Amino acid sequence: MSAPPPGGVHHLAIAVRDLAATTAFYEGVLGLPILRRWPAADGALRSIWLDLGGGAFLALERTASGAGARDDQTPGLQMVALRIARAARADWETRLAAAGVAVVHRTAYTVYFRDPEGNRVGLSHWPDESPEPPAPEA
Repeated sequence: MSAPPPGGVHHLAIAVRDLAATTAFYEGVLGLPILRRWPAADGALRSIWLDLGGGAFLALERTASGAGARDDQTPGLQMVALRIARAARADWETRLAAAGVAVVHRTAYTVYFRDPEGNRVGLSHWPDESPEPPAPEA
């Protein structure tokens, strides 16, 4: 193979029913800035792109149940994992708890929770293992 393998996340897309609530979660709770808002042909908002850093972005796409949506989408994605520094893990857990977001699973590398649409989200510092054992699951 002459081309190098992919080097990280380019973008992830999540199909959502409630674009406003899901955008508020990723922008407000996780602090991801909005890069772009995409209208549909009818003028309704169909997608919002959020900056993941390093040129990567997260596209939130309205499902067919919402105005301006594409009709070939079903809600959800198995998981999106966002990169964090190992040293910031405790601060992120505090921030999530303050926002009323329950941690549903922990590993030595990743804290897992759900967004308002029920999508599984991880904050990961792999390959840097957590300096203390993961806390029991909530």
